[in-house]
Amino acid sequence: MRTLTKDLHQKIGQQVKVQGFVHTIRSQKQIQFVILRDHTGQVQLVHERTEGEDQIDTLITGLTIESTITVTGKVIENPQVKLGGIEITIEEFTIESLAQTPLPIMPSKTENIPILDTRMDYRWLDLRRPEEYLVFKVQTTAEAAMREFWLDHDFIEIHSPKLMGAASESGAELFQLKYFDNKMACLAQSPQNYKQMAQAAGFDRVFEIGPVFRANPSFTSRHDTEFTSVDMEISWIDSHEDIMTLEEEWITHVFTRVKEQLGEKIKAIFDRDIVIPKTPFPRIPLAEAIKIVADRGHIIPNGTKDLDPTGEKVLAEYVMEKYEHEFVFVTDYPASVRAFYHMRYPDRPDTTKSFDLLWQGLEVTTGAQREHRYDKLVEQAKEKGIDLGPLQKSYLDFFKYGCPPHGGLGFGLTRMLMIMLGKSNVREVTYLYRGPNRLTP
Repeated sequence: MRTLTKDLHQKIGQQVKVQGFVHTIRSQKQIQFVILRDHTGQVQLVHERTEGEDQIDTLITGLTIESTITVTGKVIENPQVKLGGIEITIEEFTIESLAQTPLPIMPSKTENIPILDTRMDYRWLDLRRPEEYLVFKVQTTAEAAMREFWLDHDFIEIHSPKLMGAASESGAELFQLKYFDNKMACLAQSPQNYKQMAQAAGFDRVFEIGPVFRANPSFTSRHDTEFTSVDMEISWIDSHEDIMTLEEEWITHVFTRVKEQLGEKIKAIFDRDIVIPKTPFPRIPLAEAIKIVADRGHIIPNGTKDLDPTGEKVLAEYVMEKYEHEFVFVTDYPASVRAFYHMRYPDRPDTTKSFDLLWQGLEVTTGAQREHRYDKLVEQAKEKGIDLGPLQKSYLDFFKYGCPPHGGLGFGLTRMLMIMLGKSNVREVTYLYRGPNRLTP
């Protein structure tokens, strides 16, 4: 049975079998050292050379970095060994797979890391680095915490289709493909239609973690054409304030779990502290946010009715100074820049009951109270110039036969990981990135 390196301290004096990648090799006149790496750590393997035929000597001499090996030996204490004060004396040595040389990427190196494009070209090698493993350990822990919260709050999980007959968001960001009988389909830009359908079905509270697709020809550090969206939708709300309050509680729970389970490792490897945010988060209406940004010297270009990336960062600086908070809800977006299904204020029909959540100056959430009244939805869709034909069966019909007041949000998983771990690009926290110029590996 295999023993992981993290468990070797419990096996001192015992024979064990370890398996993993060759991290480094060092041969001296009388002794050979191999550092074996698995996903839990590293251990030093030791072989004393003998005169005459020495099969283990021959195998280690022909060994290459990043080969995979199986080793059986005895765990012994050695205070001089930096890797935890233990080592394994080799008794049996098997090369499972010999790595070709030269390696395009050296996972064992902590300096001179290749440029990001090269890392993406050889992502399977890049992912062997311990810090990359921790990224996805954090992701797994965060998702488990999300589900824990949802289950404790009476949510159910849905898996919505990713092949759709009509756009769920803006048609400008649509991937289309041929379907049966010369029909056209599109890849889902969000689960929006179907999580709202769940409210019409009486499910009350639903969540989904799944892929979404945006044909956005953007090359920024925060955009990708396929990403993992985290979505929630709940019924019987009074306003979008209910959704914001829910998200505050949810984020606080997730951060608490990540800090409890991985906070020390994140600090050691990424030098990042997990800061559990105070509730409630600050809330600033968009019009006020634009004025704050302008007063601090940044004018939103082209008179746009939304914050640009620089404006988001400037607002974040203001929020940190005034509230000592990393998060801020920006609320009350104009109907002109929001989806037709966002509910509007009765006394301000040009303003939606919607919000974005910014974290350290980056948008991580868009949410709103939805319009649940059929006649209003049709009216607002017509106002936006949307063709009601394709929309009818794929969305509008959901609201014909009674639907509770509801709202929800979409949250960017990779953006959360990027900020939490101090990375500069979503590619570094995406298992396999997809962008305008990347479809492999």
